[in-house]
Parts: sequence; structure tokens; C-alpha cells
Amino acid sequence: MHFEISGRTDPDAETIVLSSGLGGTSAFWQPQIAALTPHFRIMTYDQRGTGRNAGPLPEPYTIGHMADDVIAMLDSQRVTRCAFMGHALGGLVGLAIALKRPALLSRLVLVNAWARADSHTGRCFAVRTKLLKNSGVEAYVQAQPIFLYPADWLSANAEHVALEEKAGIAHFQGAETILKRIGALLAFDIADRLAEIRVPTLVAASRDDVLVPWTASEKLAGGLPQAELWLVADGGHGFTVTRPDTFNEKVLSFLGHPATAAVSHRPS
Repeated sequence: MHFEISGRTDPDAETIVLSSGLGGTSAFWQPQIAALTPHFRIMTYDQRGTGRNAGPLPEPYTIGHMADDVIAMLDSQRVTRCAFMGHALGGLVGLAIALKRPALLSRLVLVNAWARADSHTGRCFAVRTKLLKNSGVEAYVQAQPIFLYPADWLSANAEHVALEEKAGIAHFQGAETILKRIGALLAFDIADRLAEIRVPTLVAASRDDVLVPWTASEKLAGGLPQAELWLVADGGHGFTVTRPDTFNEKVLSFLGHPATAAVSHRPS
């Protein structure tokens, strides 16, 4: 697994792992890197099957496989304790790690994640799957921003969205890979095991997320013994991108570091 380490280099620095959603690439976290850099040793990676870790996935493929990749990555660097932040599918990876190796995690930040996929989320992915199978990669990628971002943000950032679409088509992870990854996130279900996870957790969600209802985060937080539920009014599924300053300030506070001016490398 290819991964990158940035931020603090001193031996006492706390490590944080950033795990993206279905897109799978570490570039998703660019709006957070500058805010985290003064405080953490940051580990970012492209998930197996995506970006610089492109390649075939096993059958069947599960969130557990993704968690094992992160655990192996941390073991290779002799990291025995770290914070973990995951978006959507990436949040599921964090939950799986918390069940597999609880002592590894100091804190969890779960963004628009879930313990069991909501029926509405299943409907959205069914539509996206049909787009990919019946209309092709270009239609699939062009539809993606509709599920990720609010309409007003899309309107105000049309040029950025066009560039994102172009990159998404050029570097598409492959239909077989993405269908396996969608299957893995829809099959994930730990609703009956949440009480086992005793890691201090920030469960963050946006009320206007059209892909994952904010109530999924409410249920997730309700089942975790040491969870704080944080809801924002707007920003969409990708509110780490559309509202980076608000998001970064809250996360730094939760992780025990004073907020600093958040620097975003994406439009907001």
C-alpha cells in the first residue's frame, strides 16, 4: 500500500489517519491538511483499488479488508496509537478498526457515516449503479457532484466542479472496482455491535446531505457509548469541502488542539 506522511516530524507527535469515502483517494482531505499540520503527524493513503493503489480487489470484498489495509499500514510504521478520521465509507473503515484493534485508536471522527446503510442511501447507490452500467463512466462521474454538494455551492463553483469531473473521468477507478466498493459499504452492518466501541468519537453530519440522511449519524451516535453528535445546517455530503473552516475548527477542538485559521485549497 502506498501512503504518505506529512505534518509534524518530531517523535512525540500524535498520528492521525485520514480515510476518504467512495472516491478512495487522499486528495479528498486537502481542505483539512493545512489545519492539521501544526498538530499531527498525518497519514494519508489511496484506498486499495484507487489512485496509486489501483489494482484488482478480492471477491467478496468487505469493509474489513479495508480496515486490514490501514492496520497493516500503521503496523509497518510501528504506530501503536492514533486518531482516525473517515468520511462516509472511510468512517466505516474506522468503525471496523475499532472492533478489530480497539487499542489502536485514541479518537474517532466519523463524517456522514453509518452503522447500517439507510434505505434511502441504498436507493441512491442503486441509481448510481444503473448510471454506471447503462450510461457509462462519464454519466456516473457527472452525476456524482449532485450527491456530494449543495445546489448553491455547485452553482457558485461551476469551474471547480468541471475540473473535478474531468479528473474523475480521467482517473476513474474502474467499474468492477467501484461496484465491489459500493457492495462493501452497503453490506456493512454493525448496528448490534456499537456498544463494543468505547473510543471517544465525534459523529459529524450535515442536515442537507442528500446521500446519507443525518438521522443515520444520529442513530450511530446513539449507539456509541462515548460519542458526541455534531450536526451542521448545510454543506451537503461533502461538507468537509464546502464548509472547511467550520469543519476544521470543530475537529481540532474535539482532538484537543486550539483552533487555528483553516487554510483550504478548494473553493468555499
